[in-house]
Amino acid sequence: STISKNSLKSSLLQLECHFTWTLLKQDVDLDDLEETIGNQIEFLIKSNITNYNLLSYVCHLKNSNEEALRYLQKAEEVVQKSHPDEIARRSLVTWGNYAWIYYHMERYEEAQAYVNKVGNSCKKLSSTAQWKIQLPEIYAEQGWALLKFGAKYYNRAKDCFENALKNEPQNPEFNAGYAITMYRLEDFSRRQCENVSLSLNPLKRAVQLNPKDTFIMALLALKLQDLRKVDEGERYIEEAMQKTPDLPYLLRYAAKFYRRKGEADKALEILKKALAVTPKSTFLHHQLGLCYREKLFQLKKATRFPPQKQVEELVRLSIFHFKTAIDQKTKFFSAHTDLANMYAEVKRYEEAEESFQKAFQINILSYSDKQELYYHYGNFQRFHMKSESEAIRYYMKGLKIEKDSYGRNKCRNALKKLLKQRIHEGLGDAEDFGTLGLVHNLSGEKLEAIECYEAAIALQPDNEEYLSAIVELRLSI
Repeated sequence: STISKNSLKSSLLQLECHFTWTLLKQDVDLDDLEETIGNQIEFLIKSNITNYNLLSYVCHLKNSNEEALRYLQKAEEVVQKSHPDEIARRSLVTWGNYAWIYYHMERYEEAQAYVNKVGNSCKKLSSTAQWKIQLPEIYAEQGWALLKFGAKYYNRAKDCFENALKNEPQNPEFNAGYAITMYRLEDFSRRQCENVSLSLNPLKRAVQLNPKDTFIMALLALKLQDLRKVDEGERYIEEAMQKTPDLPYLLRYAAKFYRRKGEADKALEILKKALAVTPKSTFLHHQLGLCYREKLFQLKKATRFPPQKQVEELVRLSIFHFKTAIDQKTKFFSAHTDLANMYAEVKRYEEAEESFQKAFQINILSYSDKQELYYHYGNFQRFHMKSESEAIRYYMKGLKIEKDSYGRNKCRNALKKLLKQRIHEGLGDAEDFGTLGLVHNLSGEKLEAIECYEAAIALQPDNEEYLSAIVELRLSI
């Protein structure tokens, strides 16, 4: 071909589109993502240009470039219908994706044609731009894509929506994207014990600007529930349920609201209704599993000898839904640990062990996920496998990741309790005192750490490790 591949590649890299936004396929489950976007196209009223462009990229990652091109055609049809006066402005990302996909198909002439199309449009839209133009819609589109690729990307998504809002602070869709991102980031920082509610105002503002968007209303309700304003939250849920009684995106969050409120039966009713509409939703299956688990715990609390048949049925349903969620979305971390704990609860230890091992293999765990996992696995070793030494080993792994989170606190508290109990029962050896010393040390409790190390040395006078730990601690006080 007459086109130089190198110059083509260098202009491709300058385009603003999914191929240049570093969205890595190892961070998501592609089949699940495809299912999710498909559902959103069907049920949400948002602009589908964004969804079709993203679907084209997902198809490319799954090696079906022909299908990717079909989705780009659909994006173009939506642009022509919804924005006939701004075709170029609304198509830059679509054309960028076209150029990249043709390049990967080795159809270099067509790739170059789309590169030129983007270049010419940018020049017309702005005197300074060659390939890139800082449009708020493009920032927002990048924000939505980043959100779909998971927690690793949330901070970048937040920057994108902030950039979009600089130019159009009143834009309902940009405000919605920003509020959703803040809500998710907060959920993430809550697991890291930072008590913040930065998302409350963005959610309220988004609801004012998007009175039809019941999905955001439901997020606001959950946020209010977090802040113990349950009645105010419930008013939003009820209003949303009147506006869109059949929208699966609202129903899933309404169910979560009622489950957390302790109304498991009401939550189940809502979830079953949503499942009839989106039967493959991993979110719904996970929530169903949690509801059946909740009912199981309630049953065990209410009576000393709960009817065996009822217990077995709740266990069966809970396991079924957790498994369905994981089959569809292999990297669904909390569903893995919930399933493992459920197996342990009913003494199916081999399956529990297998589920834990699968969770350990997920390649996108954040540090707070890892700490949480070490905590649960430590409990499994301690209460089910009756191995206190293994439990200590795993709690310790969680504590040694020196970043604070709920999971780390749970590891720390479990360790202190277990070691003190061993020492109290007269089972404690030098190693237990030494480990407790390390726990205190990692928690910044230096005097308690010295006491423990001294007790360890009394039992093992020539232990170099404990002696040098004491010296170091004394110097640092």
